[in-house]
Amino acid sequence: MNIQNQIIKVTQRAVKDLYAADLSEDQISLQETRKEFEGHFTLVTFPIIRFSKKSPEQTGQEIGEYLKNEIDSIVDFNIIKGFLNLVLSSDYWFERLQTEITDPDHGFFPKNGKKLMLEYSSPNTNKPLHLGHIRNNLLGYSVAEILKAYGYEVIKANLVNDRGIHICKSMLSWKLYGDGETPESSGLKGDHLVGKYYVRFDKEYKKQIKGLISSGHTEEEAKKNAPLIKEAQSMLQKWEAHDPEVVELWRMMNGWVYAGFAETYKQLGVDFDKYYYESDTYLLGKDIIQEGLESGVFYKKDDNSVWIDLTDDGLDEKLVLRGDGTSVYITQDLGTAQLKYDDFKIDESIYVVGNEQDYHFKVLFLILKKLGKSWAEGLFHLSYGMVDLPSGKMKSREGTVVDADDLIEEMISTAKARTEELGKVSDFSSEEKEKLYYNIGLGALKYFLLKVEPKKRLLFDPNESIDFQGHTGPFIQYTYARINSVLNKSGFNVETIVEKPTVFKESELDLIQLLDRFPEKIEASAKEFSPAQLANYIYDLSKLYNKFYHEESILKAEDEHIKNFRLKLSKVTALTIAKGMKLLGIDVPERM
Repeated sequence: MNIQNQIIKVTQRAVKDLYAADLSEDQISLQETRKEFEGHFTLVTFPIIRFSKKSPEQTGQEIGEYLKNEIDSIVDFNIIKGFLNLVLSSDYWFERLQTEITDPDHGFFPKNGKKLMLEYSSPNTNKPLHLGHIRNNLLGYSVAEILKAYGYEVIKANLVNDRGIHICKSMLSWKLYGDGETPESSGLKGDHLVGKYYVRFDKEYKKQIKGLISSGHTEEEAKKNAPLIKEAQSMLQKWEAHDPEVVELWRMMNGWVYAGFAETYKQLGVDFDKYYYESDTYLLGKDIIQEGLESGVFYKKDDNSVWIDLTDDGLDEKLVLRGDGTSVYITQDLGTAQLKYDDFKIDESIYVVGNEQDYHFKVLFLILKKLGKSWAEGLFHLSYGMVDLPSGKMKSREGTVVDADDLIEEMISTAKARTEELGKVSDFSSEEKEKLYYNIGLGALKYFLLKVEPKKRLLFDPNESIDFQGHTGPFIQYTYARINSVLNKSGFNVETIVEKPTVFKESELDLIQLLDRFPEKIEASAKEFSPAQLANYIYDLSKLYNKFYHEESILKAEDEHIKNFRLKLSKVTALTIAKGMKLLGIDVPERM
């Protein structure tokens, strides 16, 4: 039993013994003591005074004395109004360092027997990945890794939007204007090549619309009757009818895109256990619609379209199948949700999708619950905000999208320039330098996007993200490299027997306490599906280590015991930083 649980249990016993009352666990508020007060944990006494019939101060005094008598680790306490601040012994903290904190598995939870699917990325195969996809991929990957650390079996899934009118626009454009161009002949990544023709389609389509408007059509008529859009719609119908020529073109161009995506995923350091393709799933869901009609969850209108009325739930009426029997998005999403469950018998399913789809997922989850799907309670939409650059919002159709590959290249280039300014890589080989620039550039990008709560819209500034002294990934990486340098110079062996200092320095004790909270931060990040808590914790830990490093001598400590103790503290801090950063998908260089 950890100390927090012990304090809670003994507090319940204290209330029973002192005031003959039962206090439930959820009525007990135990938190970390604020820095301006003496103590390690603070018990809020206000919920107890209704049983004690005494002032908060007197109640705190009585509970404090009880806890101090019952728990050896508590050596003192003080009361500030309704807050009981508990002071734990240095023996307790040293023992924590020697046992739980030093354990290689510190922070990782035992398997909980639950299986979870996390769907992220979900790109369209008509253009390359962009900055928004980067946030999606990094968020999805990191949440998956954190949930694994928390004890889940996690399946990382990618639902690829590989069919539809947008795909046909790229296909038709290439057929009309491509002159047989391929990734090999052009030197372009496959996804960039296909994206080029998606942009070209839009350019030519706008020309046709303009021409039709000038000849007397309304804008709406022009958009509907432009030859290009009609031809793209015809191509989609041919694809759905399995026309061999169209299907072959579709396979070839999608193959180019998949190869391009694979390169970007590799650069980002993300992966997937399972791919689903919309071309395989877009007809799914019709059986579920029939099931809902039979159970009365859905109803038909006169035109044969199928609907569900969600107005009593604060939503609206929702179309789930067109009158001609064709699917809408919600149809295939219902089918895909069932497919995922049938494939893996998952307990929970997380969808990492931007906040513009909030309403869609409310409707999807509610329909599945009304259909009586037992697994629908485990569905969750991990909604995230848009990412902006200082230059403004992205507009993919106009060809001004912030391309993922370009941004990655810019991050590595900026990392190179900043690192060389510091002049600390003169003894690195060319290969070591390239690896370092990659790790710093990608570390900066990932940390900047993950340190912010997912729901928040954020402004990403590449220059600000690569700062070796700020709240950044490179600052944390540099801290790790600094610790590694100290350890290498010392020749310290983690097996070295370490003795407890006679007196702890404040920064030493603070460091042990913060290291002890690593599991708590993983748990919080897992429960909230947010890497931000973990990311900010690693920054706080790095900042605190640097304070310790500047205040206390390590290699030149006053005696060997103190030196070994501080080296042990350094080693455990480095291990914790590395473990935490790995869960964010970030590598920490051994030297910088």
